[in-house]
Amino acid sequence: MSGFNWNVKADDIKRVVVIGGVAAGMSAASQAKRRRKDLEVVVLEATGDVSYGSCGIPYNVEDIEKDPESLVVLTAQQFREKRGLDVRLMHRAMRIDPEAREVYVHDLVNDREVVLGYDTLVYGTGASAVMPPWPGRDGKGVFTVRTLHDARLMKHYIKVNSPHRAVIVGGGYIGMEFSETFRTLGMDVTVIEKMPHIVPGLEPEIREKIEEELARNEVTVKTGESVTEIVLDSQSVVKAVRTDRGQYPADLVLVAVGVKPNASLAAQAGAELGARGAVLVDEYLRTSVPRMFAAGDCATHYHRITGRQEFVPLGTTSNKQGRISGANAAGFQERFTGIVGTSVFKVFGLEVAMTGLGRAAMNELGFSYAAAHIDGRTRAHSYHGAKPIRIWMAGDTSDARLIGAQMVGGEGVSKRIDILAAALYGSYTVHDVANLDLAYAPPFSPVWDPVLVAANVLRKKLPYRLSV
Repeated sequence: MSGFNWNVKADDIKRVVVIGGVAAGMSAASQAKRRRKDLEVVVLEATGDVSYGSCGIPYNVEDIEKDPESLVVLTAQQFREKRGLDVRLMHRAMRIDPEAREVYVHDLVNDREVVLGYDTLVYGTGASAVMPPWPGRDGKGVFTVRTLHDARLMKHYIKVNSPHRAVIVGGGYIGMEFSETFRTLGMDVTVIEKMPHIVPGLEPEIREKIEEELARNEVTVKTGESVTEIVLDSQSVVKAVRTDRGQYPADLVLVAVGVKPNASLAAQAGAELGARGAVLVDEYLRTSVPRMFAAGDCATHYHRITGRQEFVPLGTTSNKQGRISGANAAGFQERFTGIVGTSVFKVFGLEVAMTGLGRAAMNELGFSYAAAHIDGRTRAHSYHGAKPIRIWMAGDTSDARLIGAQMVGGEGVSKRIDILAAALYGSYTVHDVANLDLAYAPPFSPVWDPVLVAANVLRKKLPYRLSV
């Protein structure tokens, strides 16, 4: 990774300003203060919420009586009292002046402008849910789900209106999770995906198991259809979703077609942008603007396999980048060593996960690769309760290095994908993976774990290193 050519001495840092108060922002602020108790650390958050687990929203909505506030990790007041942070809710950063080292802030409560100086700044504004400009997108009962406030609004609507028919626009991870949520709440569910298949990043061998699970749970899936309008009644309440192929009745619509980084404020200050318009950072999470760091879902993420700055917005990465950017904003020099693209989600009785690259990315990048998949069982044949698991794995035919893996199964998927994520992080070959000393006992695995079986099948297609 090439770096931006600026540094700042620790002695010159007295005040750190953090813009954004969720995963990356609060991790950055906490770390800066932890490293140097003498620092003044100010957090600017445009909403009334900080530090909540947005990844838990589908499961919170599913339990309709559970308070959305249970997703909050620490409140603003707790950050003030326990960590000594100056957390300012309802304070929206409007402009950054990097030459004067000042942030112009709108205090939304008192409707006044505040100018706040800084020595270093962490930009952690996250990402926003994409809402295409369809007619009817502002109707009652139409939602995106990204923030804690989004969760509150959706749960209130469900409680008051008891919707019977839900349409989910977008067949990605969020769409899959909410298909289960809405079915659990007793709704008929239709998923509309404009691409030819749901969860486009998954391989066909893995995706077909998800399609079977959705059908088993009576979720209707429509692929290759583009939404043209959200149809509203005379009271501006949603009643249907219209596509280029048909119309689907709906009492609730969830739009889950992706996110976009909130990078405009940094760009206006002169920050260079990278993949998908995210703020470009180097290995120290520095931006092209001196004294400004960026982290989380608004920033780029170094991918160890592609060797490029990508945009892969995930909560784990946001917290790691936040921690490192906070340390560096306090005057330290720590590196973010990158991701390998690991993710996992649940849909009804299946766990689904991936790490590394899939075929499409490997083809785009010019990898020469071989792939294989196996069907296995999660426990020893002699032990009750074993469930099916399918593993897909790919390796580089030039050096046998592992470059991607995906799996789907009834249990144990998250544990096993982490094995392969660690192998990718360490640049293991498929032969290395096949020889891993994995834990074995009948309640947890067959004596040949499915990970080892998949690696042994794949290694037959890859070169062996001959002894000299």
